[in-house]
Amino acid sequence: MLTNVAAVLLDGAHPFELGVVCEVFGLDRSDEGLPVYDFAVASAEGPSLRTHVPGFTVSTPYGLDRLEEADLIVVPAGSHYIGRTYPPELLDALVRGAERGARVLSVCSGVFVLGAAGLLDGRRCAVHWRHARTLAERHPRAKVEPDVLYVDEDPVITSAGTAAGIDACLHIVRKEQGPEVANSIARRMIVPPHRDGGQAQYIERPLPRSQCDTVGETLVWMERHLDQEVTVEQLAARAHMSPRTYARRFQQETGTTPYRWLLRQRVLLAQELLEGTDETMDFIADRTGFGTAAALRHQFVRALGTTPHAYRRTFRGSHAA
Repeated sequence: MLTNVAAVLLDGAHPFELGVVCEVFGLDRSDEGLPVYDFAVASAEGPSLRTHVPGFTVSTPYGLDRLEEADLIVVPAGSHYIGRTYPPELLDALVRGAERGARVLSVCSGVFVLGAAGLLDGRRCAVHWRHARTLAERHPRAKVEPDVLYVDEDPVITSAGTAAGIDACLHIVRKEQGPEVANSIARRMIVPPHRDGGQAQYIERPLPRSQCDTVGETLVWMERHLDQEVTVEQLAARAHMSPRTYARRFQQETGTTPYRWLLRQRVLLAQELLEGTDETMDFIADRTGFGTAAALRHQFVRALGTTPHAYRRTFRGSHAA
């Protein structure tokens, strides 16, 4: 049973990611019949730690010995966690915890601490998409999944960015104490009660047009005509190039093919319409160039790992159509 939780910090800790853990496990909600956790913030580097926010420090009486009694040890994110070395005593404490059956959870860049402890070896793991390549290079024995929200490889749970940390914490509560407890905590926090760990991170990576010297004008045209059928031949004619030259230049300047770029823009537009309008799936499919609701659903699931209906509910609440 999950009763004892410790969040362990290093110098440069991110207050917001720490706050995520405190919000789920550190508040007394016994007035609502919810469990009260024996929660503590521990330091791996002395009683007072700087955060990445200037002038914001964290003080705690607890050191690494506090981890020995925890059922769950959480390593939140921190600045420079990616490139620094870690106290051997901390790495040993994390390994001991996992070996005795405690769960070890990382939030965002906290996963690099778990990697240094060897806890990612042979395991699938999640990380913020910006750090996925670095994590894979630093820890080649880890099975990095760059697009998912969180991964549960019990007793090691890893999560991507800040919101995914909330999802992972609620997943642990649901796993240990059931959906009613997890849903009640989520309701207090005003967050979705459950997002599956395998759901894709909602990543928007807009293309800097300043880097697209020769195909930039056609990118603008495609964005304005996403509902139309487009061929490489048409785009090449607009750019006054042969189709072969255009395709080569497009790949060089965008890092992808015209088809994949267009598909991504259509999915992004579908996301915007699902988040901000009550339009039907047929309308969104037509407006984004997918043609039918079935085609929209197929491409949406391929890109984001969730359906358009589920995406709309996540962003607009359970009352959304």
